[in-house]
Amino acid sequence: MNKDQVKGIIDEVAGTAKRKAGELTDNPKLELEGAVQQAKGKAEGAWGKATESVHHAIENTEAHLDAHVKSHSISATPNSEHKK
Repeated sequence: MNKDQVKGIIDEVAGTAKRKAGELTDNPKLELEGAVQQAKGKAEGAWGKATESVHHAIENTEAHLDAHVKSHSISATPNSEHKK
């Protein structure tokens, strides 16, 4: 879990609390602020999940390429035809 996902969860929870408080107190402004904060939290969480997925994909690709290169490496001994 990365910082964007954590921020998203915090905003979603805070937004839900605000929205519910707005409903209970019949305060449409507070209700709207809560809904907006909830939406912001969902967007932050989705962004965090996407960036984490990309990060893992890059790591997996690098590991795969490293393993592939190591398994197909060619001996570094010089060829006698290329000596001067």
